Amino acid sequence: MAILKWLERHFEELICCSCLVVISFCVFSQVIARYLFHKGIHWTEEVAAMSMVWAVYMGAALCVRERFHIRIVVGVAFLPLRMGKVVIYISDLFWAFFSLFMIKVGIDYLAVAWKFTSLSPSLGINEFYPQTILVIGYSLMLIRLMQTYFHWIREGRQGLPGMLEEEGFGTTQDQEQST
Repeated sequence: MAILKWLERHFEELICCSCLVVISFCVFSQVIARYLFHKGIHWTEEVAAMSMVWAVYMGAALCVRERFHIRIVVGVAFLPLRMGKVVIYISDLFWAFFSLFMIKVGIDYLAVAWKFTSLSPSLGINEFYPQTILVIGYSLMLIRLMQTYFHWIREGRQGLPGMLEEEGFGTTQDQEQST
């Protein structure tokens, strides 16, 4: 149970950090091979590119979990708490619908990729597998968005969903009186 709890908290971080290590290794080995041995290692470019895409999508899911994604936080901070909640609800609803749309598009794309197999030039692996990150990434974003609201409701709906007290969105006396 402890392992599952740790994974729930650190899954995206683990994948992001692993991908960054792989990217660093690939780029470093490519530089060494080209400048010291005057030979290129072609597979490193492919692995680094795939790792970069995975790191980006996992990082986006991490940002949803930590609520570090791009939003108009400064604008919401100047609104009364009730109005801020409405703005956050609307933006998160748009995000959820966009994630669902991208999951659908990703599944359709993967169906085509599965039907018409394409192998990567250097590694010779089926392109279907690295491309699954589209569905995985947006699914994780949607799951993390739902988790934010689940935790917020479970904790008594205080402040704005997923916002930390040190960000100025906690349940202070001033905010409660302004609504």
